Amino acid sequence: MNKWNEETVVSEAVRAEDGLWMHEPSKTPQLLNPVVLAYMGDAVFEMMVRQFLIAQANHKPNHLHKQATRYVSAKAQRQLLERWAPLLTEEEADIVRRGRNTKSGTPPKNADPADYRQATALECLVGYLYYGRQVERLRELMTVAFETNEG
Repeated sequence: MNKWNEETVVSEAVRAEDGLWMHEPSKTPQLLNPVVLAYMGDAVFEMMVRQFLIAQANHKPNHLHKQATRYVSAKAQRQLLERWAPLLTEEEADIVRRGRNTKSGTPPKNADPADYRQATALECLVGYLYYGRQVERLRELMTVAFETNEG
């Protein structure tokens, strides 16, 4: 195999391993603003919930939406963060504190402000793990969410 082919094979393997990562953030996850981490974490969390729901039997849109709200509402995310708390490393707990203490805007009218802050903290952690490419850790934590919220 010539040099170009070897580089192509390695490059394709790296791309396949990267999954949906297309653009690196401008800073390391540790230096990103917690609101930015939460912004990405919100999308990643929702995608993981949707993947889980689509893996289940009932694919009716109304059912999918109803089930998704069991995971993605501010109250549900606060409750999930409480279940995750004993499992978090010191570094993860620090990211959660940063996310909870950040000014992230006005909470939605239907969300309790305290729940909204905790939901932002959870999303901040998910964004941090995502950008840190800690996919296996994300899977571990999401498994807890799905085990305790099925039915």
